[in-house]
Amino acid sequence: MNTSTAIFTGSAPDLDSCPDESMPEFAFAGRSNVGKSSLLNLLVGKRDLARVSPTPGHTKHLNFFTINGRWRLVDMPGYGYARVKRQERGRFSKSVMDYLEHRPNLQCVFVLIDSSLPPQDNDLEFLEWLVDHEVPFALVFTKVDKVSQPALQGVIDAIKARLAEWTEGSPEIFVCSSAERQGRNALLGLIDSVLEPEQKQPMGKQAIPRDTPW
Repeated sequence: MNTSTAIFTGSAPDLDSCPDESMPEFAFAGRSNVGKSSLLNLLVGKRDLARVSPTPGHTKHLNFFTINGRWRLVDMPGYGYARVKRQERGRFSKSVMDYLEHRPNLQCVFVLIDSSLPPQDNDLEFLEWLVDHEVPFALVFTKVDKVSQPALQGVIDAIKARLAEWTEGSPEIFVCSSAERQGRNALLGLIDSVLEPEQKQPMGKQAIPRDTPW
């Protein structure tokens, strides 16, 4: 896929403030400082589309980007950063959960996992919530340039083992490094497959869809 245009559409503090539902959307979620903004910039081929902040917890709203005038990327607030005020963490969580549960044009949530860390409790809690609420998702392991292949495989296996406790099957798995520009084509290929004419409608809510790429 060629991302010829990428335009910031706007920010939304809650579901009611989101743009219209006319375009398919692909959301990116993960812990603060997992590398969401860097990966979004890599996908669209722009260095500064999504702001990369040295301070974790910078993204506080649902940020929408229209790609090729045809579909949207959604940068969601990061979770799990202790220095964000407790009341704000709760507010961000509600906006995220409302969006994930009630946005009809949401196609898939890409859940970013830091491959340089063992499975984190808030990652596992978020994945379990997605399964319980039948939200389609794929796993994206970031910062793979910082770990050895055996260490990376260990983290992937640990996450898959926990998922196996909640549901059958396994989601699609991607490994990415924004620093080395790794994983871009694979992610865009999956998005492109959903945007084919016969697959433009939302997949519907399934915990781990059986008959789709993820």
